[in-house]
Amino acid sequence: MLEQRLPLSPSVSASNLAQVDAARLRRIVEAHFDALWRFLRRLGIGEGDVDDAVQEVILVLARKLHLVEPESERSFVFSTAFRIASDMRKRAKRRRELEAAPSYEQAGLGPDPETSAEQRRLTVLFAQVLEQLSLELRAVFVLYELEDFTMAEISEALEIPPGTVASRLRLGRETFER
Repeated sequence: MLEQRLPLSPSVSASNLAQVDAARLRRIVEAHFDALWRFLRRLGIGEGDVDDAVQEVILVLARKLHLVEPESERSFVFSTAFRIASDMRKRAKRRRELEAAPSYEQAGLGPDPETSAEQRRLTVLFAQVLEQLSLELRAVFVLYELEDFTMAEISEALEIPPGTVASRLRLGRETFER
């Protein structure tokens, strides 16, 4: 079926194409895994659900890989993650599950107890500030301020106009500053 959609030269078989797709998928996942994990956590996905959300993003990517242009891979990954996070948050609200203060980093906090306590306090404070932002504001804020996306990349990834990105970023920054 894939051969019907893509013109193959005689030297390219379906199994070779599958190997190329698997290698491309692996490369995309390796390039964006850490940022994807952080993005989903910062969008409010619970620690127990973030691995499932990442897996869901990868499955969507694998199914639609043949439609994703190489220059749009990062945008596709993060736009898919945004939609999955939105769906998961809606389902969680319906189940009325509450989780303790989220932890946004995978790494340990370090050996010094005072530094560790301060890091935990700042992490909880940061999580509380992010929780005050709507999902739409939070996505733009996190992608721009923490994941170093440009406004154009955010516009493409979230499929929103550039002016909307700018206004959401401004509102997110104002809320963060307060």
